[in-house]
Amino acid sequence: MQYIVIGAGPAGVTACETLRSQDPAGQITLIGGEPEPPYSRMAIPYLLVEQIDERGTYLRKSEDHYSQNRIEHIRMAVTQVHPEQHRVTLADGSSLEYDRLLIATGATPLKPPIPGIDLDGIHNCWTLEDARAIVARAKPGSPVVLIGAGFIGCIILEALVERDVKLTVVEKGDRMVPRMMDNVAGNLLKNWCEKKGVRILTSSGVVGFSESGNGLSVDLDSGESLAADLVITAMGVRANIDFLAGSGIETDQGILVNDHLQTSWEDIFAAGDVAQGRDFSTGADSVQAIQPTSVEHGRIAAINMVKDQAITHQGSLNMNVLDTLGLISSSFGQWMGVEGGDQATLLDEGEFRYLQLQFDGDYLVGASSLGHTQHIGVLRGLIRSRVPLGEWKDRLMKDPTRLMEAYLGSVQGAS
Repeated sequence: MQYIVIGAGPAGVTACETLRSQDPAGQITLIGGEPEPPYSRMAIPYLLVEQIDERGTYLRKSEDHYSQNRIEHIRMAVTQVHPEQHRVTLADGSSLEYDRLLIATGATPLKPPIPGIDLDGIHNCWTLEDARAIVARAKPGSPVVLIGAGFIGCIILEALVERDVKLTVVEKGDRMVPRMMDNVAGNLLKNWCEKKGVRILTSSGVVGFSESGNGLSVDLDSGESLAADLVITAMGVRANIDFLAGSGIETDQGILVNDHLQTSWEDIFAAGDVAQGRDFSTGADSVQAIQPTSVEHGRIAAINMVKDQAITHQGSLNMNVLDTLGLISSSFGQWMGVEGGDQATLLDEGEFRYLQLQFDGDYLVGASSLGHTQHIGVLRGLIRSRVPLGEWKDRLMKDPTRLMEAYLGSVQGAS
């Protein structure tokens, strides 16, 4: 059996290793479009603060890991997929044939059409090449502008603070991490960052970039202009599906997949940030660009590539855990609540502590927290288990901190 995996991120690497364990005799080819060995983008902030070197970002540390597992690694982009011919075309014009194909091409940072965005000194923080450029410019005391205070932006924020730059963050939304936190939590996080010396401009948009002296000028919709030696953009991502145009593989925001992570072609699968699959909480199809989902997808897809429909994907739980300058925040499931649902909150602004629980009838369906670290695993377990809380719902409405007791009492059946 010939397996091809396009995409050398966590989903692709996990899939290749799972394929090898499931089919010791199969031929496995991993194709990645970057010149480096497969690496984790989530490790790049640690590289920026020199906690690790570039090798530390690699998903597998052994130099011969792929050859030892008889996984051929090709470092070249795929430009086309031909499902009817069971063939993929590479950037050099060559082609490879497959029996089963997995597309795990991940996502690409959004590049909004802002005048001047292609100027030298404006970078994403997405690849090792980006990281090298950031390290060269982010010197102690240098003015740096970070555009976007979402999940990725906040991870980058911490690395930049540790590099001792003079940092300004520009966020179009009315709070930080607007896709992860409500107004209370998002603005508490803003206050926390400002206490740490970071200037945070929410409800602010960028209208243009220009060269100014030896640096850059970032022009805001408020009329203010910010001087910068370096600008980093973190304004979201989109699935890498452009190369599939004309292939007949059905796409929307990502590649549409069924509960076995099969695409509209039964011998082609998709996983990770590029896959639009089942959301555990809503049952709807969505793209979840988080690493735990990528790893889960890669494993499930690989098993089904070897053993037809052997395992069903139950849906990925939307979850994010973030450490921003020492303040831990998290969100799970339908953290924004559901229509007609109940909500319980606990707030201590002075201590930057916030806990919010969302209920749908007798079920916990979402949660978000700030400054609470002891119950993160319990929150996930309560939501994922889908068990009725019974009397524990009323107790949690009165005291949201009784999460462990609720878990033991309802999920595990303790008295």
